[in-house]
Amino acid sequence: MPRLLETLRTLARLDAAASIILALALLAGVGAARAADKVNVGVLRFVSSGPLFLAVERGYFKEQNIDVEMKYFEAAQPIAVAAVSGDIDFGLTAFTGGFYNLAGQGHLKIIGAQSKEAKGYNGNAILVSNPAWEKGFRSIRDFPGKSLGMTQVGASFHYQIGQLARVAGFDLKTVQLRALQSLPNMVAAIKGAQVDAIIIAPHLAKPLVDAGDAKLLGWYSDYDEYQFGGLFANTKTVQQRRELAQRFVKAYQKGCADYAAAFMQKDAQGNRVFDGVTDAAAKIITKIVYASEPEDKGVALVKASAFPADPRARLDVSDIYKQVEWMKAEKLVDASADAKTMLDLSFVEGHFNLPK
Repeated sequence: MPRLLETLRTLARLDAAASIILALALLAGVGAARAADKVNVGVLRFVSSGPLFLAVERGYFKEQNIDVEMKYFEAAQPIAVAAVSGDIDFGLTAFTGGFYNLAGQGHLKIIGAQSKEAKGYNGNAILVSNPAWEKGFRSIRDFPGKSLGMTQVGASFHYQIGQLARVAGFDLKTVQLRALQSLPNMVAAIKGAQVDAIIIAPHLAKPLVDAGDAKLLGWYSDYDEYQFGGLFANTKTVQQRRELAQRFVKAYQKGCADYAAAFMQKDAQGNRVFDGVTDAAAKIITKIVYASEPEDKGVALVKASAFPADPRARLDVSDIYKQVEWMKAEKLVDASADAKTMLDLSFVEGHFNLPK
């Protein structure tokens, strides 16, 4: 009998130990399941990237169990290359000829919208150098015979000067296009009158005009509207990590909603309205875009530089088709490229202007 009792006690101790081991294993499993998915996002330090900045800073990605690291670039085209190579998981920037070529080859998918050029909002600025201004460069119709600085051939600025040529009725071939490789180089070129004009984001344009380093010829949105940027991902990410991509888009959409609420309100006369919601959002964006400026100055610059963005990240799909066709006509994108294959419209509901 004593031996039987001792055996039972031993078994009880073993059961208890096993229970503890099992519990610890379960807890470890829960901890592993809760580990956040780490993703890298390629982006420019632009106000138009504001929805992403707001979503990160306000914890919307953390709500989706995603740990976001932003990687900053000096031009849009390299972001597409980085997405293809796997250096980043998602990209948020302007569409370029290089992007459309890679997407046309099946490497990238557009899954949501960034900002757009729209009438009533100051988007990219058309700047003229001081010497060119003094020589009479006062209208977009004066572009023939002049030089335009841009980042790369096929950049969004290339597309924009092409559309200005269409609107004003001049031949794009009459404009000398100079690829300067980066935004800082564009700024330096217009200041030093190495080029006659540039088309550039408002947060970079306004300081140049305020300092007297260039003249404002006008805003691109005065002449044309277009969907200049979007959220995209490597096709493998979309196909093989779809659930992650869905969570990413949900978080990004919350940032878009905040951005629209802060910067897209207008009064009955059509004037933009800024309030406390605007200031709170602008302070977050200022930390990234205008980090070297005093906060109050940065906030004012953000307000003046905010492109319109759809609160649900919906794309103007027909406009993307139009861009691709223009790029193909200019031989900036391969003739076989098909805009339809570049899009995955399943992540966001209600996109605009779907082709029939």
